[in-house]
Order: sequence, then structure tokens, then C-alpha cells
Amino acid sequence: MSHTTIISPATLFENFQHSAWVVVDCRFWLEDTEKGRRDYQAAHIPGAVYAHLDEDLSSPVQPGVTGRHPLPDVEALSRKLGTWGIGSSVQVVVYDDNGGAIASRLWWLLHWLGHEQVAVLDGGFPRWQAENLPVDAEPASPAPRTFEPRPRPDLLVTADDLLAEFGDSAYKLVDSRAPERYRGEEEPLDAVAGHIPGAVLRPFGENLAPDGSFRPKTILRGYFYALLDDTPAARTTFYCGSGVTAAHNVLAMAYAGLGMPRLYVGSWSHWITDPERPIA
Repeated sequence: MSHTTIISPATLFENFQHSAWVVVDCRFWLEDTEKGRRDYQAAHIPGAVYAHLDEDLSSPVQPGVTGRHPLPDVEALSRKLGTWGIGSSVQVVVYDDNGGAIASRLWWLLHWLGHEQVAVLDGGFPRWQAENLPVDAEPASPAPRTFEPRPRPDLLVTADDLLAEFGDSAYKLVDSRAPERYRGEEEPLDAVAGHIPGAVLRPFGENLAPDGSFRPKTILRGYFYALLDDTPAARTTFYCGSGVTAAHNVLAMAYAGLGMPRLYVGSWSHWITDPERPIA
């Protein structure tokens, strides 16, 4: 049985030593970009490799051209995935310590490259520890495999696509940031405040229960039905500040059984690189 959205700590514990399973630690904090690596070196799920958001899951920023976390080069990412032991028949489990906010990026990247056997650990490393499951500090040394990418362009949306869809009620655009950033009251990361005109708000944190695990599928399904007004996944696009936490909403919608919506990877930090693009 493959796992393609969410996986429980108990299920991972039953399988994490299997040779066809790869666990990836994605812990990362914007305010201290090396904290996640230090935390991994101190303690992690045994056998887990570490993925750094800036170094491994994004390409270098081009000021004034890209957003803050551009898509990684397909060939470079595929080589990296192979060194982590990820191949076509491998079940991947990704985790962080922030409700899946960062791990969802790698979950989405793998789906985008055609690898569906990837799931986010529900509750992440905090829940794994709370359930007294094993940890260690040994660096991982997985056997390398060949990762063959099969990109899915249907999962991506560009700024030009969004401009072409403006005013078309058949499409839905959803902002995944905090309400105060959506309203333009605060902007701690980008040079311009506001949101893309026509976007509705769905903060990604609302996908989580107070304990940091995902809300039940039925609850999530109800939220998205109310938000999207029957707009199908193929015509729904999520964005955030830099295309990372918006993937959390993509994951939640897929977990709820509503299909894979689209992602504007450049997100707000890319949108504002062109002063001709409208803001609200």
C-alpha cells in the first residue's frame, strides 16, 4: 500500500527501517535558516536524511526576477533525490516541526516530478517524540538510487496564467498567508504589502488541529467546499509568500479527497517583482 498524502507516526514506525522507505527531515525556520540543520544533527528519526529548504528544495534567488524560493532545477533536484535513496519504487515520508509547513514543499515537488509515493508525517517530529518513538543523531548513509523525473506542468501556474484568468468565475485563486498579510496590514518579508486581486483567503494553519496534526478529512472537505463554491481542483490555484506554505493547502485539499489543485510557485514575492501587476 502506498501513502500519498498523510501518514501517522505509528504507520511510519512499522516501516521506517524497510529498505524501500526513505524518510526526509525538512525542518527549517526563516528567522534562522540553520536551526533545522542543527536540530537534525542533535536528534532525528533514525535513518532520515536532511533537506534544506534554501539549498536543496529551491534554486538560487535572482533579485527582481524570481520569488524568494524559486523552483529547483529538475536535473539537480533529481540527482539530489537519488543520493537520498529515492527511486521509482520508494515510499517517501517527509516531516518537519511546524505542522508540515516546510515538509509540504518536498511533498509537492515529488508529486510535481511524477512521484506520488510520498506522504507528510502527521504531527511531524513533535508528535513522533511525544509518542516516545526512537530518535538518534547518526547521519544517514542511504544507498543511492536513480530518480527519473516525469514533470507535471498541469500542477503549475505562472503569473501570466493568473492575469489571463482575471475576472473568470470558473477559476479560484486562494491566498494561504496569515490574514494580516493578506489584508496588507503587515508585511514582514516582502517589499510590498497586499494580495493578488480576486484572491480569497485560506491561511494554511487552519488545516491543523490545536495539537499540530491535520484536521479530519471530513472537516477539511467542508472547509474547501465552502471556500471554492464547487470550483474543481484543476481550476483552483494556491499561493503564499514564496510558494512554500501554499503547498500545505494543496496537500490538505488532496488529503480531503478533492484532487490536486494548482500552485503558483513564485507567489506574492514573485508577483511584486513587476510593478505593472495589480495589487489589492
